[in-house]
Amino acid sequence: MDASTNRNEVPKTNGQSAAGPTGAGGGTGPAQGHPGGASPTGGAGGNGSPLGVSLSGGAAIVAPVSAFPNGVPGNALIVLPLTQPSDDLRNKLNEGPLVVTQEQMWKLLGFNGPAVQVQDDQGRPIAIGLEDLLTGLEKHWDQQPDDLNRARILAQELMKYERFARAEQVLGRIVASGSAVGDDWLALGVTQLRLQKLDKAEGTLKGAQNLMPENPYPSLHLAKVAHERGNAAEEREHVMRAISIDRRCVDAWAYLFQYTRDQSDEDKAIAAIEKEASSPADVKNAAPFIAIQGFFAAQEQTRDKAIVWAKKAVERNGDDPLALLVLSALYGQKGDLKAVIELLQPHEPKMMRDVRLANNYFEALFQDRQIDKVTKLLNALAASPDRQVKQFAIERSKGVAQFLQQQQQQLLAASAAANKPAPVPNAPGGGRRN
Repeated sequence: MDASTNRNEVPKTNGQSAAGPTGAGGGTGPAQGHPGGASPTGGAGGNGSPLGVSLSGGAAIVAPVSAFPNGVPGNALIVLPLTQPSDDLRNKLNEGPLVVTQEQMWKLLGFNGPAVQVQDDQGRPIAIGLEDLLTGLEKHWDQQPDDLNRARILAQELMKYERFARAEQVLGRIVASGSAVGDDWLALGVTQLRLQKLDKAEGTLKGAQNLMPENPYPSLHLAKVAHERGNAAEEREHVMRAISIDRRCVDAWAYLFQYTRDQSDEDKAIAAIEKEASSPADVKNAAPFIAIQGFFAAQEQTRDKAIVWAKKAVERNGDDPLALLVLSALYGQKGDLKAVIELLQPHEPKMMRDVRLANNYFEALFQDRQIDKVTKLLNALAASPDRQVKQFAIERSKGVAQFLQQQQQQLLAASAAANKPAPVPNAPGGGRRN
């Protein structure tokens, strides 16, 4: 489920809801688009891209390129050491496989800190060491200290990688500038909450609430402050305020479910959601049921229950992209490709602006080997005004072309082997040869 409903995780600050179903390919986490049009929800019914190697567990393959005679898999990561190994490391390697820490591995690969993915000025994904990224952003801001957008980018990355102490300093300067907006106050309050500075967090979040009266997230984070203080009544009051502000906020409904479950049990939590969602204002609101399914989607033993609630969400509003996304992802996890295709086919126009739906539909069509429909879909998506969707179409088109080329090569090899003339056996000794 989304981080903003987990009291112990970094909460969202941008007011967007992700609901967090498990990806269709078995990957968990919020179903959000990644930079560069990367696959956000996995492949329907498989582990990752069908154009690559499927793995389960925490394994990885380390092999030379020559180990893949039919082409490098689409989901392969090519790692090129950029630093010269020390003599000590060379001696140890000569003795056999060597276990290194994660920090040592990044250092050997030439990264200053863990490798993180960012985008260059062309929108292409590149890898850079975390420390180099943060240092670069600090210098970028220092060049123009009055540029609050540079400071916001730095603060966002600091929060993303849990450098909360420095993030508080940066956000504090933004708020003190007098030009801060509500999101700046919200981010600062969230950071102070993570640092357990509850009094400061409460005051900052109330400021964000005043600046953004139509945003439910200040109220949700104030609920977390109340939770840390052990004030259950105040916590519920803030949650209900968040729902009243935006009844389509999945995170608010998920928080209500979690709060009620913690106070009593799962059945009462479901009853509380159903009762609150029975008002006339929620006739077409899928958010309450999307929130419930998120609590059951991650575990295989409860996935059927998640599908029941996801279906109810689609029944509430069959045009809700998030409801379609979570149900198609759940179908994909069960390997029901026909159900994924049947569900998403009527909604192809929505995919022009939603890379997540496009991904799940593409994966289902491809794994069902409906190549004609795959080609038609990718051609349509390539004309999308959305950059992520367009990039997704380009990348998947390359992958499909590579797959078809490999198939053709395999067919040619099999045909050549079948048409190769059998060797003529030698005639018996003393006789003439034909």
